[in-house]
Amino acid sequence: QKSLRVVPSIRLDTPAVVLVGAPNVGKSSIVRAISSASPEVNNYPFTTRGMTLGHVEVFWSDDATTAAAVIPTAGSGGRHRSSVNEYEGSYAFSQLCQIMDSPGLLVRPDNERNEMESLTLAAMQHLPTAVMYVMDLSGGAGDRCSSIQDQLQLRKEVRSRFPRRPWIDVVSKIDLDVADGALEALDEIMDGTPYLKLSIIEGTGMEELSQEVMRMLGEVRVVLDAMAAVDERSARSEKQPKINV
Repeated sequence: QKSLRVVPSIRLDTPAVVLVGAPNVGKSSIVRAISSASPEVNNYPFTTRGMTLGHVEVFWSDDATTAAAVIPTAGSGGRHRSSVNEYEGSYAFSQLCQIMDSPGLLVRPDNERNEMESLTLAAMQHLPTAVMYVMDLSGGAGDRCSSIQDQLQLRKEVRSRFPRRPWIDVVSKIDLDVADGALEALDEIMDGTPYLKLSIIEGTGMEELSQEVMRMLGEVRVVLDAMAAVDERSARSEKQPKINV
């Protein structure tokens, strides 16, 4: 857990989604588009050197159903008042949920990973998050650090480590087109599991992505609420006086 010392202040009782993938696949651009975070975006590997935390305000119809989301902005207490006011009073309650950008991973043994990669895996292992796995199948990312085949292999390895996490696969930068055979190779390993095609520049898939993020945040919240209920029952049990027979 040493790597987590450099993770920003994260609320363990609040739903979160962490973006994971190889370096330079578009994770930071997505985080900027769907949350209040402003991670550095550049066209070179390992731009993200630590965990970047952003927020999205999610409105809930009831204890388990998400209904709408608003990206809070700096200004009036971190909340975008004009947008938030449209929803307040219409739903049961709102919650400021967390969106995390993470350093890129390469396909290699854990004992060969750098500190940034170890940080990403530590966050996934120890924090209660859903996962958005991001791929760039245009061939651009592989020019520097991670080929399309490596990204697909990495997806298999990471998914096998965290098979029970709420999960969505995203093919980013779809406006750059897709390398020949890349989608066929992806379909082969996905075995019918759906994925999103996304372009931040053109807006393709953004509405679907927002819905998927809300879905995953809802699933994480159900788990967190169940954990809190168990902790509450345990605390009550410990407070009850013991009766000696």
